[in-house]
Amino acid sequence: MAHPLVYDPVEASRQRWIQLGWGDVAGGMSAVVSVMRAEQIFMRRASEVLRPLDLTFARYQVLGMLRWAGPMTLGSVAHGLWITPATVTNAIDRLEAAELCRRVSHPTDARATLVEITAKGKRKFDTSVERLNADLFGTVGLDEDDLETLVKLIGKIRAADGDVVAGHKPDPT
Repeated sequence: MAHPLVYDPVEASRQRWIQLGWGDVAGGMSAVVSVMRAEQIFMRRASEVLRPLDLTFARYQVLGMLRWAGPMTLGSVAHGLWITPATVTNAIDRLEAAELCRRVSHPTDARATLVEITAKGKRKFDTSVERLNADLFGTVGLDEDDLETLVKLIGKIRAADGDVVAGHKPDPT
């Protein structure tokens, strides 16, 4: 941000919610806005790391899925990354144009097409992981206990929405 704010907009919004009689949901609003702002910060930082490699975070994720899981259908990539089929198709088109992955025929289903990472894609992905580890994942700004607490708290939110989350029992309803 070119001109940092001189106040905390999350706290200002929380106070406004309380003043307007919405105090019972002010904590939830503050949590949602805080997480959304953190996501903006992380995406900006990830973009700064990946831009010199000609990758977006979505393309990085697709390469990672292919690197670790092997050839898969575009639908499987979308499902595994919680992204839309259109986003996957766009990412694959761009990655394929850069020779980082390629579409191949499915060996047993003539109706399906697989996508697989190329050797160049593997090298690009490995480099991107090294840079993200050094310049983002290793510099979040929280100690290990806080990171674990944050992941557990966000896990509760994810589990409440139906995600499979390690350490959380699925809601039987």
